[in-house]
Parts: sequence; C-alpha cells; structure tokens
Amino acid sequence: MPNVRPSRAKKRTLTFAALGLAPALLAGGLVVGGTEVFSSDGVTLAASAPITLSGHGHGHGRGMGQWGAYGYAKQGWSADRILKHFYGNTTAGKVSTPEVTVSLSEKSSASVHADAGMRVGNEKVAPGQAVSLSGNTATITSGCGGAVVKTVQANQVDPIADGPNRPANELLTFCSGGDKYRGSITTGSGGVLNKLHVDDYVKGVIPKESVPSWADSGGFEALKAQAVAARSYVVSGLASGRKMDNTQQSQMYHGASGEDPRTSRAADATAGQIRLLNGKPALTEFSASTGGYTAGGLFPAVRDAGDSIAPAHSWSATVSAASIGSAFGVGELKSFDVIEANGLGEGSGRVLKVRVVGSGGTVEATGDEARTKLQLKSDWFAVNGQKSMPKITRPQVGADAPGGGLLDLSPLTSALSEIVPGLSAVGIPDIAGLTGQIGPMIEKLLAEGTRALAAKRVVVEGKPSANSQGSLGTVSDDKPSANSQGSLGTVSDDKPSANSQGSTGTVAKPELLTDGKGMPGLVQVIENGILYFSPATGAHALMGQALTDFLAAGGLQKRGFPTADGLN
Repeated sequence: MPNVRPSRAKKRTLTFAALGLAPALLAGGLVVGGTEVFSSDGVTLAASAPITLSGHGHGHGRGMGQWGAYGYAKQGWSADRILKHFYGNTTAGKVSTPEVTVSLSEKSSASVHADAGMRVGNEKVAPGQAVSLSGNTATITSGCGGAVVKTVQANQVDPIADGPNRPANELLTFCSGGDKYRGSITTGSGGVLNKLHVDDYVKGVIPKESVPSWADSGGFEALKAQAVAARSYVVSGLASGRKMDNTQQSQMYHGASGEDPRTSRAADATAGQIRLLNGKPALTEFSASTGGYTAGGLFPAVRDAGDSIAPAHSWSATVSAASIGSAFGVGELKSFDVIEANGLGEGSGRVLKVRVVGSGGTVEATGDEARTKLQLKSDWFAVNGQKSMPKITRPQVGADAPGGGLLDLSPLTSALSEIVPGLSAVGIPDIAGLTGQIGPMIEKLLAEGTRALAAKRVVVEGKPSANSQGSLGTVSDDKPSANSQGSLGTVSDDKPSANSQGSTGTVAKPELLTDGKGMPGLVQVIENGILYFSPATGAHALMGQALTDFLAAGGLQKRGFPTADGLN
C-alpha cells in the first residue's frame, strides 16, 4: 500500500557513520554464499540508558519513492523513466475496466445533492433537490433535510450525465460537510461507496498522496508518475479482489473536494495509463522516501539517488530502554541489536531482524515490526554503538543496486567529461556499446588498474596472479569480471557484488566503482584487506585497523580513493 505522504516527513540529523565496503573485514566475519555471518557483540546497556537509532527514509520503501521521483524529475527524468526505474520488470499498459469502487470509510450515511440535478433509479432529480439512501430505498426531498417529494427503490445516486471529467455543477455533494465526489454514490454491506471512472479517482488521490506544488518547481513529471502509480494500484487491487477505501490502508482519497488543478493536469496527461507486470495490472506501491534504496519485494531493489533531497533522507531517533523493553515485552532491557539486514546502502541497509534481550527473555522481530513498535520512520536504521555486523540477506536487486548491474552513470560520465570537454551524459545502452572516446578511456582505466592492483597485491601478499598482464579480454582471478568490462559492469556504493565475494581466503575480481565525487577507479577485495586504484591516486592497499578506520569514516563514498597504503 502507499505509505506516508511526502509533506508529512520531518528532517532529522544522521549521526551513524556508514561502514561502507566489506563488513566481514571489520568484524572478523565469514562470507558464505554471498551472505555475511558475524559474531554477536551487541550494545551493553545500563538499565536506564537510551538507545540512539540512525536511519534513512520514511515509509515501507517498496516501489516508487515519491521524493526520489521528485528529485529525478528535477534532474530531467520523464515520468516513464521514473516508473521504469522504480517498477522494474513492468511495462506500460492501458486500463481495460475503467470503473472503480472506493469505500468512503468516514461516511455512515449518504444524503447528496447536485446543482445540475441527479438520477436515482429511473427518476430524474431536479436541481435543488436532495436524495437520502437507506438500504434499498432512496428518498427524494426538496433540498437537504426538506420535505419528502418521492421514494424509489434504489441504493445508488448517479450524476445527471455519465463519463469522466464532468463539470463542477454535476458533482454529487454531501449534505453534511459539503464533500464533493465525481461519479456515483451508493450504499450497501460495504458502507457508503463511491463508484467512478478511474481517471476521476486518480484526481482525488494525487493531491493527498503527493505534493501539488512540485509542479511549480520542476516536478510535474513526478506527479505524472504518481498518477500512473495510483491508477495501477487501485486497478490491480480491485482485480485481485481487494476492497479499496479512502485511507492510507489503500490510498488517501478525498474526492473532488481535494483536487488541485496541477495534479489534475497530471492525471489528464496520463489518462488510462498503468504499469503491467506479467501482462496484468501491477500493484504499484509507493512511499514518501526510500532513504536512497528501495526495499525490493515485488519489484527489484534499486538505488534512489533522487531521494537525496527528501527531508527524511536521513534521521535519528532516541528511544528509552524502558520503552523498548515494554514494546517487546522483555522486561528490563539488556541489549537491542540488528542481527539481519539487506545490505543495501549506509550502515547495513534495511533491517530484516532485530534481537531484543531483557530480564524477561529474548525476542526476535522483523525490522517492520520494530519500526511499528518503536514508531520509527522506516525499517532502515542502525543501532549507534553496535559493534557486531548483522547477517546480510539481499533481496532481488535491479540494474541500479549493488550486485545487480549498473548504477546511474551520470557521476561517471561527469567525471569523464572533465577529461573529454563537451562530453554529455549517456545512457546505459550507449555506454555498453560505446566505441568513441569514452570506450577507450574505460578500457585504459581497466587495463591500467588491473595491472596496478596485481602489482600491489604482489607487494602486500607476495602472490602474483597468472595472466595479470593479459589483455582486457582475458579473464583471470585478478581480472574484472565479464560483467564489469565495457558496460561498466557491477557498479555499487563501495561494496562488491555478492557474486564477486567468496569465502574467507578467496580473492574477488576487481570492480569498477566511483567515489563520492564521481571519480572512477577499481576496488578489489583480497585475502586480508582491500586494494583501491584510481588514475589520480594509483594503487593502494588497506588492511587491519587502517581499513577499519577508513570504512568507519565512510569508506570510498566519503573519503575517496586512498592516497597511501595502510597495512596495520
């Protein structure tokens, strides 16, 4: 379901340092099948000590991040590109059944009128008259609360004319409160219901689930993406038998009374458009802020660089030990640790499991349960002071997540443009088959970097690798994998992909990465440390405490490529 309207998010300050690359090297962990397993060394608490949690994002993080969509729109992304990014494996489609039915959960009765008149059963209701529904009886009165004109057997009131986008004088208006709705109003076992065209419905959703003023600041494409997501969500939900209401449990919806001209333009511009998954309407969930990575699930997890402008991109919360102990029913709290996470993003990414130990026992709970019980903004958080690293269990990842292919290449192309004046950012397919100026530069970087890393490994380990001086097409144990050649391969935020990591003692292939400033280079995990190379800094090795300190300070993204060896 959609989650947390963007405008409700409040900004907090991040205080937890990102650990960055290769957590196994920090805590003596063992890498097994791409999943890191670590010893338990949690936070020891005094009985009254509070715990500070530092996290990212607001909401469940599944599907589209609304602030991320806005950020991408401001960068020039189209609505279609935004939707393809967040809803991987989906395709564009059209609505086949346009009518939707939504429960108006706050309404207990239905008495309505319309300036242009209405229809009930086979009767036309004159302008100025009202209709009250009770069971299967419709009572026509001379205005709201007026004298009875006629009763008919009907449980639905229809506008004077059918079709979407009708003028204001045809909208049905509730006698109590004055709320206006497009389409029809009916009553039944589901309470008071609004039946209307899906495009009319979307006009009442976007202003409640997003921020209309984004249209005034370069975010109109984000509102168009929101329109398609809202439309797909309701169509998919109804097709699968779900009951849809007007609350956050489905989508926030306030009928025509909540419409805004800017978001209505977005709805009109995308009329009938939805996303399809395996040929069926996709349940396109969205949330306010992903924190920088989507959570995965129905759609592959991807990086959300657009989210950097979100007020809740980073936050911190302090929770008392007593509150945690009470929330989980463990008595006096002894320890609270993240023991499993998805490994995407700062810290260890979204929390999959926590362990809570108290005087009354031990409880393990999901990250989402912890989020709910502790009233946190999201399930992406870290416990300040926790020394152990959680087990990493990655979700299915898309092309923009670590281990899943390519990231947004704009930082890299920006960096290369400093070498090649006038170079503009290019898309992934263009990079993959590039034979112009960028291709040879990448080839040169890979070749020089591979040789430099091989030489550095000889210095620090005394282990030369066969074929380490081979051509770019030769694959050896020190050579970038096929996936990281030409197309730039697996690019991640300071973390090699799961496929390039073996058990302790296995050397990973070098991977092409960019630092926090977008400068490209190679990173290679070796037996006892990590090798880094960039054309500006050369090849350097970090091991032991030097590596621990480097990663604790933010790693490649915060510190950039090392300029000297650190071997102890």
